[in-house]
Amino acid sequence: MSSVKPIISILRGGIFQGHNLILSDVTIQVGPSEFVYLIGSTGSGKSSLLKVLYGELTLENGTGEIVGFPLKDLKKSDIPKLRRKLGVVFQDFQLLFDRDAFDNLAFVLKATGWKSEHDIKQRIKEVLEMVSLDTKSHKMPFELSGGEQQRLAIARALLNKPVVILADEPTGNLDPKTSDDILNLLHQISKTGTAVLMATHDYRIIDKFPGTIMRCEGGKVIVNKLVTESN
Repeated sequence: MSSVKPIISILRGGIFQGHNLILSDVTIQVGPSEFVYLIGSTGSGKSSLLKVLYGELTLENGTGEIVGFPLKDLKKSDIPKLRRKLGVVFQDFQLLFDRDAFDNLAFVLKATGWKSEHDIKQRIKEVLEMVSLDTKSHKMPFELSGGEQQRLAIARALLNKPVVILADEPTGNLDPKTSDDILNLLHQISKTGTAVLMATHDYRIIDKFPGTIMRCEGGKVIVNKLVTESN
């Protein structure tokens, strides 16, 4: 067994929406560079688990930790600090449609404490190159394709060099070819050391881009380890 400290760890956790128990006895671990699929039917608890991990819901039972922050009794004052170490990607992109690609990213950097205009411009240049949007920094979101908008959302998630990316159905609004492009990008990111935990309904991409599978089913999370690379 590896001695590497996991980035995400939950032991016998209970996940609630209001007073309703959604997932019980959750025991999971995610390590550096690991690519993990979170699968299950609608309403099975995938999004609720992700919300616990980025601090929108509280871990009610058990113990848990993500990037060094406790998930149980997580202080509200610590949530912004936690989110600086996470990248979160949503199905509906959640871009600011009143500003261009560059300003979407600049807004996030300034909101997370970046002051130097030079450093802001340099970091935006770096992440746009990573997602192959370096020629489209002055495009408005509505001028970008769905795949390009999701690439911009991934660039936003990468800005603060996150330890882990949490992606909630990031290919849900995309065609199969564009979905493959986004998955290839996320897999490349995971190989640089950033773990990726991705909720998805698209089992086709799991066959094409193998990884660890966590299945939400019957109020539980069942973990299956898969080989991620052929030797």
